[in-house]
Amino acid sequence: MRLDTDPYLQHYADRVGGLSASAIRALFAVASRPEVVSFAGGMPDTSALDFDAVTEVVARVLAEDGPTALQYGIGQGRPELREQLVGVMAHEGVPAHLDDLVVTAGGQQGLELTAKCFINPGDIVLAEGPTYVGGLGALTSHRADVRHVPMDADGMQVEVLAERLQELARDGRRPKFVYTIPNHHNPAGVSLSVPRRHRMVELAEEHDLVILEDNPYGLIDFAGETRVSLRELAPERVVYVSTMSKTFAPGVRTGWIAAPAPIRDKIILLREAADLCPAHFTQMVVERWLATQPWQAQVERFRATYQHRAEVMLDALATHMPPGVTWNAPGGGLFVWVSVGDGIDTSDLLAKAVQHRVAYVPGDGFYADGSGRSHLRLNFSYPPPERIREGIERLAALITDERELARAVYGDDVPAAGDVDAARPSGSDSSTPRTTGRIDMPAVVAREASS
Repeated sequence: MRLDTDPYLQHYADRVGGLSASAIRALFAVASRPEVVSFAGGMPDTSALDFDAVTEVVARVLAEDGPTALQYGIGQGRPELREQLVGVMAHEGVPAHLDDLVVTAGGQQGLELTAKCFINPGDIVLAEGPTYVGGLGALTSHRADVRHVPMDADGMQVEVLAERLQELARDGRRPKFVYTIPNHHNPAGVSLSVPRRHRMVELAEEHDLVILEDNPYGLIDFAGETRVSLRELAPERVVYVSTMSKTFAPGVRTGWIAAPAPIRDKIILLREAADLCPAHFTQMVVERWLATQPWQAQVERFRATYQHRAEVMLDALATHMPPGVTWNAPGGGLFVWVSVGDGIDTSDLLAKAVQHRVAYVPGDGFYADGSGRSHLRLNFSYPPPERIREGIERLAALITDERELARAVYGDDVPAAGDVDAARPSGSDSSTPRTTGRIDMPAVVAREASS
């Protein structure tokens, strides 16, 4: 329903005014049809789970603790689960105590509660460009002024972050926090380098900033490596959010926040106001899974599965994509970030892609300012390898046709994505560090299709 024809329009809170249903959502309903190869969702492959073990865990929870499992709990979450989650963090080298944690309904609720805790309308949040679409939704639902900091192969360009902070300080303003996904970024697929992590913490100390560290993918590293967390470097400045969705199952809707005590206490109150308490049943399932099953081995299975599928996707891209299309080669996580080059708007192209029985997420969904229209995100964790090859071949054929059409119409003066219908924003030349519509990757990371 359009808001301008909504009979309840005058009754809504101001913050609802900026919320609208996306036309892309309707296309994704079509993209869920079995004949469509969908690279759109960020879904793990739950078929890789040991379902005999999952069935046993669920049955034992109900058989041994059924009345407790189906009862109310406390807002902070079960201490037994929090203790197990501390162990998950320790496996990645992230320090915590069970008292630091608040259990949430997935990582997404952790982001929303943090946004609710800190943001007043108009408050500035600095985030990578691009950034996670769900994170943007959490921030903009509280009417944050999200400003992007460009990325490259080593993650957020922290010296550009320093410049932005200095500019704001000269104007007498300070962002509420910096939002970052340091490990196997969604959608960019890159990780923040260790020197930049140290520099980000230095900037947080210098400007009295909070950092929101969103870490769903740290354990999904194809080499099995871990990197120092921002929380480890500055525990009193970092709100750390993670989830069991990528290392167990998204259906259990279990995530957590680790935060300094004053922030933690506010988060608990907000959590209780939102839904009283986390679901006791799923908490106990996750708790028992971590306590009784070889969950680290399950993570290894996920890693191996996703690494193989990433390799299949990268090979298919190199085989089928036309010259001028570039992409990153991720070292973990779930995504490949693709630049299709000027002359193609990936939002406009999506409907045609679905007609060609392939789907993706257009790049502008990962920016608050509408940048990224010549980019798209591909998920490799969910489709099986044969479907990945099939879908990339379909997508490449479509992009090849679109690029040829753009050259036929515009010759060598192909406009940037979005320029056909509207002027490009000033200062958007891709050679300047303020550009938010692209990630500058060196050749070793951004692989270009061969001619």
